[in-house]
Amino acid sequence: MSHSITTINPATGKEIQSYNLMSRDKAIEAVTNSHNAFLNWKRQSFDHRASIIKNIGKKLEEHKESFAKLMTQEMGKLIKQGHQEMDLCIGICDYTAQTGPEELQDETKELADGGKGIVTYSPLGVIYGIQPWNFPAYQVIRYAIVNLMAGNGVLLKHAENVTGCALKLQEIFEEAGLPKHLFTVLVIDHDTSDEIIAHDLVRGVTFTGSAGAGSGIAEKAGKAIKKTVMELGSNDAYIVLEDADVEMAVKTCTNGRIYNNGETCVAAKRFIVVGQVYDTFKKGFVERMSKIKHGDPTDESSQLGPMARKDLREKLHDQVKESVNNGAEVLCGGALPDGDGYYYPSTVLGNVKPGQPAYDEELFGPVASLIKAKDQEDAMRIANDSRFGLGGGIFTKDQEKAVELARDHFDTGMVFINSFGLAQVDMPFGGVKDSGYGREHGGFGIKEFVNAKAINILE
Repeated sequence: MSHSITTINPATGKEIQSYNLMSRDKAIEAVTNSHNAFLNWKRQSFDHRASIIKNIGKKLEEHKESFAKLMTQEMGKLIKQGHQEMDLCIGICDYTAQTGPEELQDETKELADGGKGIVTYSPLGVIYGIQPWNFPAYQVIRYAIVNLMAGNGVLLKHAENVTGCALKLQEIFEEAGLPKHLFTVLVIDHDTSDEIIAHDLVRGVTFTGSAGAGSGIAEKAGKAIKKTVMELGSNDAYIVLEDADVEMAVKTCTNGRIYNNGETCVAAKRFIVVGQVYDTFKKGFVERMSKIKHGDPTDESSQLGPMARKDLREKLHDQVKESVNNGAEVLCGGALPDGDGYYYPSTVLGNVKPGQPAYDEELFGPVASLIKAKDQEDAMRIANDSRFGLGGGIFTKDQEKAVELARDHFDTGMVFINSFGLAQVDMPFGGVKDSGYGREHGGFGIKEFVNAKAINILE
């Protein structure tokens, strides 16, 4: 068994750096240290915690350029999208520092029996985050910052291929004045991770990743009676209705599919277009997708970088081949390019039907599934005909109709109308069905791992 991790640049296939795995004892010691740091941190005022979180945002700004380069080097993100990711992280720090103290304030109530009630939001303790590689800074900032604001200690097991990013974040947090051990990176294997989940001092587990992995982690945490938040995969449907601005829909859907090299849980993945505008959309979409230039992610002219790992590209290509074997047709792309790096071309599959990976599964890369619907009702049926339910989109000029469809019919945690989006700091982020449970952002994330404690006073 290997005792180290080696990171690889997906644009070249060459090794970047090796890191030794922590011993089991060292990892267990980190839990104890985090708990001890938490005991002091939870006594600090909201304003004190907020000032350090604000400062983390400032330090992220200072390290923005170098961190964006590191993300590109480790997982192939376009450099300008790395800058956007850093801006989102800075925004989360600022928003949490500003709104956190208010969100966590005690609430006082007059009780029905004439007494007085106080609801207080007390921190739980050490929260363990297991995070994926596709947004190496954002995935961590998203859960770590709110939990630090709430008074918890935070542990991170990051994806192996972005170990450099994980360790850099710990440096930045401590440089910003966060007390040592409150945020600790664990460079560990799966067996040690399972022990961390079960550890008595770990009070909550948050995971972002595939539904299969999430199911296993939730089961282990559930057995140990730990609160969990699961943000899992999806195959988000974007519906184009007959009264849509088709040209705008084509542009938005293309961006929604290839953003972050197509490796986003909340990316637009299935494109369900009603018959009246299907041919027009198809022509524009295939044309636009076929012109996307993949290449060196550090080059400003590249529109698509490499996939993050060799095995991920192989899996995606297998899903494309299996879909084609089951009746799908390749409208553009779909062939592995020659040369170094784990590149995959922007691809559109047509004639997508149930029983094909392009219909049933998540394609985590720049491959779009184009599906024709009879009408609005049929489009909504197809959209919901999925085991996933993270996000989705509706294109129509009738805003009222779009809101009604989103509210009453779309079985997802998020809906984007005439737009594609990743995350808003002031709106809840999360899914239903196999896309998981729990919410991040928007005041919801800050209360996922707190003890809503009732204090009853008889007067």
